[in-house]
Amino acid sequence: MTPTFWRAPAKVNLTLHILGRRADGYHDLDSLVAFAGAADRLAFLPGEPLALEVTGPTATSAGPSDDNLVLRAARALAERAPGLTLGRFRLFKTLPVAAGLGGGSSDAAAALRALADANGISAHDSRLSAAARATGADVSVCLDPRARVMAGIGDRIGPPLNMPPLAAVLVNPGVAVPTPKVFAAIGLERSTRSGLGPSPTLSERADIFAALGESRNDMQASAEAIAPEITQALALLGHTPGVRLARMSGSGATCFALYGDRREAARAASILKAERPGWWVRPTCLR
Repeated sequence: MTPTFWRAPAKVNLTLHILGRRADGYHDLDSLVAFAGAADRLAFLPGEPLALEVTGPTATSAGPSDDNLVLRAARALAERAPGLTLGRFRLFKTLPVAAGLGGGSSDAAAALRALADANGISAHDSRLSAAARATGADVSVCLDPRARVMAGIGDRIGPPLNMPPLAAVLVNPGVAVPTPKVFAAIGLERSTRSGLGPSPTLSERADIFAALGESRNDMQASAEAIAPEITQALALLGHTPGVRLARMSGSGATCFALYGDRREAARAASILKAERPGWWVRPTCLR
């Protein structure tokens, strides 16, 4: 059999509203997410014993392969689909790890798509979505990587949005920001709100920029206090020509900026690469 190849795109939280802390200690959120052109790549060879090899420029930061979310997702689906044909995965890791981009979750979702394809499992099969939820909170939204609203702890997914592509630059200053520490600093009380309201109408870029300007990332201030490099990244992005919005994604430390077109984004990326050659900087398109 020949291998198949799958993209695992970065997930960017355009907004991230923390609604409160749940009784179980988790936090309810409401977030508009989009997916970037920047991505990890996953190869899958079915019919082999289950295995994973991780290569690429950020492979050493991904941790031990036997605990990787790709294998955890495969095992979760195998538990729910007896007789599942497994195989050998090779992950080429280019996205920063633990960076607010959902890279591990997107890798896991790509593995589930690969297994579903090899086994004739529909994308709407409940076993697939159950395996995603069992693997991690963000895996479900990455199964079908298109702009949408997610809520709860990431387990409640809205329909895809008819959102035009957004020219963007992603910047990671190379610092680790532990998500539990950021949540602890927020210090919200228990919430009784559900969080997932009607999906916004974002069919025009002007509407998107206006809506995003009225929103926020509730984790940003806490993350900046932990890692001042985030503040530096946001300041540099905020001074690039043509920038419409600069914000942190997820719990950080990756930040993004939006521009009117790809030429402006490419110019901004060039400026940032020159000013911070040690940082991870990518011009991209969010959709």
